[in-house]
Amino acid sequence: MTGSEMAARKCVVGAMESRVDEIADRWVQLQMEQGAVHTGMRESELREEADALVAAVAAGLESPLPVERIVTSYADLQRAVTQLSLRRARGGESPTATSLAVLALKEALLEAVQERTQDSGELFSAALLINQLLDAAGALSFDTYVEGREEIIRRQNRQLLELSTPVVRLWRQVLGVPLIGTLDTARTQVVMENLLQAIQDQEATVAIIDITGVPTVDTAVAQHLMQTVNAVRLMGADCIISGIRPPIAQTIAQLGIDLSTIMTRATLADALSEAIKLTAGPLPVAAPAPR
Repeated sequence: MTGSEMAARKCVVGAMESRVDEIADRWVQLQMEQGAVHTGMRESELREEADALVAAVAAGLESPLPVERIVTSYADLQRAVTQLSLRRARGGESPTATSLAVLALKEALLEAVQERTQDSGELFSAALLINQLLDAAGALSFDTYVEGREEIIRRQNRQLLELSTPVVRLWRQVLGVPLIGTLDTARTQVVMENLLQAIQDQEATVAIIDITGVPTVDTAVAQHLMQTVNAVRLMGADCIISGIRPPIAQTIAQLGIDLSTIMTRATLADALSEAIKLTAGPLPVAAPAPR
């Protein structure tokens, strides 16, 4: 750490020591004035964020870490920036507004330094230090926001997949999965997981996969179906595919896809009728009438 950096850090820390609350209040005020918050966060919530971040900045500057590593290596500061970004990502705030909210702290810190010293050299060094520190914090907040939003999107996509592939009880020990739309790898995985779990939970012995709503069946779709059927069989249940319409049957034949090992029916009603037969079991043998 150079002498100029040490002096700048001492200047900024000195300016923050007796003004932590004022800096936090000023930062909240700047965010609201600059429109950096649109998620409906209450002022008390903004103040809570401000207290945590300002305190972490002050503690980080007092650490022996070089300024370029404080944001990423000082745990309290990294946590404060990360939590702020994730909270705003979940609230629907934009990444730009989130970064600007962090960067607005620059002005609050510079105002505090100006109240401490009027020396142009000290002010210049302190400004460079604050810019370097909070630029890194802004970059971290942006990266964290993007990662947080991607996780939210992945979770929402999975929830939509689960909603679009329900497993329903059609009869005693008979489950049905009505598929609508394209069947890809991700959706097949969700179908398989939900169906296998339902078979276990409900002790089902027959599963019907209805593809009436699947527009086309190609080699990939057929492969996905066969994987699901094989998984169901490993659970000890029978699997029936229904909804094989004439165009789909013709496509399957033209592609040379072998579904001979899979029980198929033209309609869901036909598949349910077959499933009832499979679950009925042998008829009881009547006892001979007494003589």
